[in-house]
Amino acid sequence: MPPVLGIIGGTGFYKLFDDVVEVEVETPFGQPSSPVSIGTINGREVAFLPRHGKNHDFLPSEVPYKANLAALKQLGVSQILGFNTVGSLQKSYRKGDFVVTSQFVDRTRRREDTIFSGKQGAHISSAFPYCERMRAAAISALKDADVPAHPEGTVVVIEGPRFSTAAESKWFHDQGWHTINMT
Repeated sequence: MPPVLGIIGGTGFYKLFDDVVEVEVETPFGQPSSPVSIGTINGREVAFLPRHGKNHDFLPSEVPYKANLAALKQLGVSQILGFNTVGSLQKSYRKGDFVVTSQFVDRTRRREDTIFSGKQGAHISSAFPYCERMRAAAISALKDADVPAHPEGTVVVIEGPRFSTAAESKWFHDQGWHTINMT
């Protein structure tokens, strides 16, 4: 049975399993950032892909996002959980806290806005950009994990690899956004 869940690791999260099968996948968008690792969690096969490559080979604006998503889809993945390293913009969101993001503000300029472009063009709503089923599962798991967690959060995504200036960070904070990242 193909893996239904795909996990995309962010900065510092390059390996999930010890015992894996690595799968090379070629997509219509080229190769993903790394071979996909297939392993088992609680008896279920899971696909893992480090977003930036195994050795942080891709900067945020260089990540082959379309190829990463296409590779996971080709392997049978229908649900994705993505992890990101973020910075806090609000005092109540502290280092080490988990944030189940509910909204984003895109401040990038060099990346395409959607995977649905060109001949696969489609209009999709981004009003509620994250899967509510996956968010609910993550929130439930975090309640049982006894870790500091926030069930809501707006992340502002900046281009990277440049960090924001103090003035930009103040602006983001004053807007009420909770975290900042580059992917």
